[in-house]
Amino acid sequence: MIKVFQRLGYQFKEYVILVILVVVSLISISLSEKPQAKKLKAFAIANFAVLSEITETFVSIFTPDVEVEELRIENAKISLQLNKLKKVAAENDELRSMINMRDTSSLPLIPVRVVSKLITKVQGNFIVNRGSNSGIAKGMPVINHRGLVGLVMDVTEDYSVVRTIQNSNLSIAVTIQRSNVDGVLSFDGRDLIIKDIPTTYDVKIGDRVETSDFSSLFPPLIPVGIISKKETNELGLLHSLTVKPFAEIEATNNLFVIGIVSSKQINQLEMNLLKKP
Repeated sequence: MIKVFQRLGYQFKEYVILVILVVVSLISISLSEKPQAKKLKAFAIANFAVLSEITETFVSIFTPDVEVEELRIENAKISLQLNKLKKVAAENDELRSMINMRDTSSLPLIPVRVVSKLITKVQGNFIVNRGSNSGIAKGMPVINHRGLVGLVMDVTEDYSVVRTIQNSNLSIAVTIQRSNVDGVLSFDGRDLIIKDIPTTYDVKIGDRVETSDFSSLFPPLIPVGIISKKETNELGLLHSLTVKPFAEIEATNNLFVIGIVSSKQINQLEMNLLKKP
């Protein structure tokens, strides 16, 4: 060990001597009471403090602070847990609303949960976790606690495919609640639209839209949405109405299937047009 120190001392003797001289000089300056020495001492201390701060900052860039890293990890865990709790709270609110709806509705409701969402620009389809074994059949309407979501299009024993209202292959007979104006609601790839409403009819932005008595697919009076935009064609004769749905289609996870298959027709003419893809 002594030889190691001797070898290091021999290799760095110039630096050792320099450090000793600097230390002796600083001690001499600190003990001196001369004005010039005091000024030099103050200058040296100030510069040493600045240099020390810069050095610590530089070193901290390359030397990770274990405590800071631990705090960051803990914050990340807390953030993930908070997001999880928020999701659970939102789902609990949705389920609570669905329970209340089931208790007050006179329609036979079958609770289901979305297990897959197959959504493209013009076609929205869900797969839900119940099928024919639970009494679900093709043609049954699907809702959530806010309003209409879609229609059951295919069924297996344990699963069902739901075509949502945000699907260009589904058209729905609807009524504007306030003025009893009827129309056909369809999805254009971006919005839900009711086309060809005469400008002489009483329709306003904010009017509620619901399923119509003329519907051959849906029971009447199911809430659909509100009119959010009204546009007039070039001739000024017809309105095109944009409807904002009550149900947040892409965000919903818990649904009800209404356990009936409607077959009502008015003058043998179906007001709902179920198009084949």
